[in-house]
Amino acid sequence: MDMEEREYFVQREVLDELRLNEVAQKGMWTDKPTLTDRMKKSLRCSVPRLKSIVLSWVPILGWLPQYSLKENAVGDLISGCSVAVMHLPQGMAYAPLAALPAVYGLYTSFYPVLVYIIFGTSRHVSIGTFAVTSIMVGSVTKRLAPDHNFFVNSTNETSVNTDARDAARVQIACSLAILTGIFQILLGVARFGFMVSYLSNSLIRAYTTASACQVFVSQLSALFGVSPAHYSGPLSVIYTVVDVCQLLPKTKVPVLVTGLISLTVLIAIKVLNFYYRRKLPLPIPIELILIIIATPITHYCGLVSKYNIDVVGVIPVGLRAPVVPDASFFSLIVGDAFAIAIVSYTINISLAKTFALKHGYKVDNNQEIIALGLSNSIGSFFYCYTVTSSMSRSLVQETTGGKTQVAGVVSSIIVLVTILGIGALFEDLPKVVLASIVFVNLKGMFIQFADVHTLWKTSKVDLLVWLITFVSALLLNLDIGLAVSVGFSVLTIVFRLQLPHYSILGLVPGTDLYLDIESYKEAKEIPGIKIFRSSVTIYHTNAEMYLEALQEKTGIDIRNLLTAKKKQDRVLKCKQEKEKEKAKKEAKKQKRAARHRSSGTCFLKKSENNEGGFSVGLSGQNQVNCADFRLTEASTSDLGMGHINQAYQHDTSMLSSDSDTSCHGDDSIDKVSHDGDEEKGKAYGSCTHSIILDISTTNFVDIVAVNTLKNIFRDAGELDMDIYLAGCQASVVKQLETARFFSELIPKSRLFVTVHDAVLYILKKQKLTDFILDVSVDTYL
Repeated sequence: MDMEEREYFVQREVLDELRLNEVAQKGMWTDKPTLTDRMKKSLRCSVPRLKSIVLSWVPILGWLPQYSLKENAVGDLISGCSVAVMHLPQGMAYAPLAALPAVYGLYTSFYPVLVYIIFGTSRHVSIGTFAVTSIMVGSVTKRLAPDHNFFVNSTNETSVNTDARDAARVQIACSLAILTGIFQILLGVARFGFMVSYLSNSLIRAYTTASACQVFVSQLSALFGVSPAHYSGPLSVIYTVVDVCQLLPKTKVPVLVTGLISLTVLIAIKVLNFYYRRKLPLPIPIELILIIIATPITHYCGLVSKYNIDVVGVIPVGLRAPVVPDASFFSLIVGDAFAIAIVSYTINISLAKTFALKHGYKVDNNQEIIALGLSNSIGSFFYCYTVTSSMSRSLVQETTGGKTQVAGVVSSIIVLVTILGIGALFEDLPKVVLASIVFVNLKGMFIQFADVHTLWKTSKVDLLVWLITFVSALLLNLDIGLAVSVGFSVLTIVFRLQLPHYSILGLVPGTDLYLDIESYKEAKEIPGIKIFRSSVTIYHTNAEMYLEALQEKTGIDIRNLLTAKKKQDRVLKCKQEKEKEKAKKEAKKQKRAARHRSSGTCFLKKSENNEGGFSVGLSGQNQVNCADFRLTEASTSDLGMGHINQAYQHDTSMLSSDSDTSCHGDDSIDKVSHDGDEEKGKAYGSCTHSIILDISTTNFVDIVAVNTLKNIFRDAGELDMDIYLAGCQASVVKQLETARFFSELIPKSRLFVTVHDAVLYILKKQKLTDFILDVSVDTYL
């Protein structure tokens, strides 16, 4: 269909708010329960309600009884095995990032997974160790249990008591995990799962990218086989890089060669997995294959004794009895726990929503944060540190055919077998191999650097958020960086609200469209009518700016005009007082003239027979007095009839006379009066008799906005200009009614459904119906 054929014709009456309520039959047409009814319903106990509550808190009871072995079993089995072979190397690789022995990574890959299966709502995310949360936990454990606190003086040199250090760090990590879980559970119970919406996608991606950079820097020492000093706090990543560079001459070449070979193999196989992903039934588990090959080579070739290559070390066999985390650390880690709680939940819910949208199911924000909190809290009793979803494992679980969290059960079983039986076989696994696995798995987060190019073309503000977040998280450490980035992101929102776009709208001929005259050439202003629109809601932070923009855009300075009007009123009052004084003087002159005239008449009658020359002189004087009387009488009669009103005339002769009246400074008053009249002439010379405020973008009003609108109506009314509102949403109308905005001075007839309705009403009121037909041929009055 051509654009020229896409036309519509509407013929209806002009609708203001009162008429709209009649036509549309405004009212409460839905049976909304009262507060009492809602409370009764929430407190009512019944079997269906109890079942609903239990299923919402324990989702596994809803989907497990309906599990289809025929449709889901094979896919979940394959997916679970695939995820397990990633859990093992990643668990052992990410644990050192948290400054913990590798076996605690295996514990973290087992217990929290089982808890999430019970309480989680996502079918595809893989809970467990993750690089970002591991590095955040590591920054806390290293800060509270640094190496120099565990120095042991031996006969030849000073060494670190690694057993005591690791035990202390495990206690700190478990305390951090339970406190993080408590925060998450509280937020979920309080229904604060929506708060992740306030973290923009740019902020999350920049933060995870900065975290990936910190993870990369932390693994450089393992790649080069050097031991830099430990730094914490702001700029620690810079100090670490400088220290590693200074130690490069001491690089252990066998360690570096082992790392480069591992990197080459990992990258090559992952590229093959990507290019042949449609042909391969399963991705090649290169991480698991690599640690299986590297461990016996290191053991049988004696690389530890010959080249001093660092290995994983002792991996205890079996599960450890649960312990209660030490609460004495809570006061030292409360800020870190809250930051980790927010970051881990943000990562988890982002992945969960991505897969839910792709596969057509729904995840519960609040239940997700509760499930994550329970996973952390319960796991902390079993020597687990903070967990979240892993991007790489979740993608593998989804792409290999996983349909439900039964895949997590399969992977947990395989991890359990490893912990119970074959974990000890990996004691000679080189740490540089684990570092290589970490490096390669950071690729997905490093790709996010491409966001800079994309945001440069699409949104400069989001680009600024991305850069500030990345720099602050990288240089100021992850906890401080998160606070700075969130604060800056909130500031951008505030500035956007404080710097809205204000515009004057014009009518596109032949339509009922009103567009910005600065953006659309064909949009023309209607003579005598100004249509003003703001791009954001009017409320207390921008109400004053709204008023200033209204005056600037319309070219009508209401304040100056009101000041000029007050000056004119004072001048008028002064003139009236002068007129009264003059009237009193003329009345006195009139009385004196009447007395002289009566006495003069008697004298003339008496002297007609005696001295005629004298009578002529008196008659001449009497004629002057009579003339004065006639002038005075005429002036007095004119004043009495109200014909003399010179408030808006430039009559300076009246101001220059009668200098003995109560008005002072006549010359200055005359000057002010003249200037005020000139300003008023300019204001009214623009022929603006009506202003329409398009508030269709306003979704709420506060008391400051209501008072601002009232003041606009009041001030414009004093200047004989009409103000109209258009496009007001029903919820905003209700708020205006509650705030008692409408009154006799501001009736609802000043509120119209659309801008076009208001324009048609004004044109009809000004008796310009011919103009209506000229500008809009398809809308009839």
